[in-house]
Amino acid sequence: MKTESSNDVTRILVVGGGYVGMYTALRLQRKLKQELQQGTVEVIVVDPEPYMTYQPFLPEAAAGSISPRHVVVPLRRVLPQCKVVIGEVTALDHTDRRATITTLAAEETGNGAVEVEYDEVVLAPGSVSRTLPVPGLADVGIGFKTVEEAIGLRNHVLGQLDIASSTRDPAVRDAALTFVFVGGGYAGVEALAELEDMARYAVRYYHNIQPEDMKWILVEATDRILPEVGPDMGRYAVRELRARNIDVRMETRLDSCEKRVAQLSDGSRFPTRTLVWTAGVKPHPILAATGLPLNAHGRLKCTPALQVDGVEHAWSAGDAAEVPDLTASAPAKPDEPRAVCAPNAQHAVRQAKVLAENIAAAVRGGPIQDYEHKYVGSVASLGLHKGVAHVYGRKLKGYPAWFMHRAYHLSRVPTFNRKARVLAEWTLAGLFKREIVSLGSLENPRAEFELAAGTGRHNEAS
Repeated sequence: MKTESSNDVTRILVVGGGYVGMYTALRLQRKLKQELQQGTVEVIVVDPEPYMTYQPFLPEAAAGSISPRHVVVPLRRVLPQCKVVIGEVTALDHTDRRATITTLAAEETGNGAVEVEYDEVVLAPGSVSRTLPVPGLADVGIGFKTVEEAIGLRNHVLGQLDIASSTRDPAVRDAALTFVFVGGGYAGVEALAELEDMARYAVRYYHNIQPEDMKWILVEATDRILPEVGPDMGRYAVRELRARNIDVRMETRLDSCEKRVAQLSDGSRFPTRTLVWTAGVKPHPILAATGLPLNAHGRLKCTPALQVDGVEHAWSAGDAAEVPDLTASAPAKPDEPRAVCAPNAQHAVRQAKVLAENIAAAVRGGPIQDYEHKYVGSVASLGLHKGVAHVYGRKLKGYPAWFMHRAYHLSRVPTFNRKARVLAEWTLAGLFKREIVSLGSLENPRAEFELAAGTGRHNEAS
């Protein structure tokens, strides 16, 4: 099936529905409202999922502070003037300006992929987990990039408490109560801190488990954690975590996790049933298949105006793009590379605004502008009422930093609907007790029916 581009219609293809993709399409709806209504412009958004995930809220979703459905934003609801295609771009020929999209229907019917012609393309597929060839990692590792992984991890941790509570085997109990997190960036630290907080609260309802029975281990290959908040706040975060009996091991690597034993580079061995991998991300593989210029790390080389360097009608931002940082000081030597914008949410959201403005200008024939934004700092949560922040040169810790973390992300989560729901859940969570129920059966909802249908304990005699 082919979708041809009419000469009378300017088609803008947005690859990815994450931060950059959704915010760019949202802005294009407003900037090109008249053209969209007249049918002279068409915006197509392609993403494997029908929603955008607000990833900074994943740790709180895992801890049960926010409902999973409030961490995601439905694309069709917020982009009513755009065409949302649930699928994945598998090939892109920019010479002919043609993209090949594999949709859910194509997989079911076997009729082949959809080919879409476009006039302008925004490449914002985001990033994927960067794994290393660690023996056993592919078999037992748990990621933390999607809402499904966050809720699965919550159910898994609570399930381990149930296993430990119901066994007399000390080896099984010790492995169930040992939780290893690899990666000391935002995802790893915030996920560990929130889940440790939740588990410590939950064990008060287990008659045979004490908080000190649990082992929480953070493994970081470098000499610091949370580098975005600065060295001072990073050291404070380490002290805060260690004060909660969390074993923080820096300059340490995971060498193996075969047979559910985490073997570290310092010689330590930890039998564990929980190994969470948050050690970095890498650009989406589709970028390598575009034939567009990439840097050494696989990101698209872009100009300050967010155009792919040396390529017309191709744009990018966020995790997929290497964008020069115009606010950084010039290199000391002429042959040194210029500083680039960090691939984080703060830049992605602001880049999306400039990107949409520039695409609208390109469609209407106006001038485009460069992206320029000075990095204001970072905030990180270390569990309920605990956090660190380094914003506008000021350093905060404890409750003020935690409050700033929540206030900032509440202001950034898309749509008033989501803001109101998240705020309501936070308010209710402050008034009532935490929920500590594991719904692990959600991951295999047909299991009970399969048993009843004759494959298990409910099989009836004929």
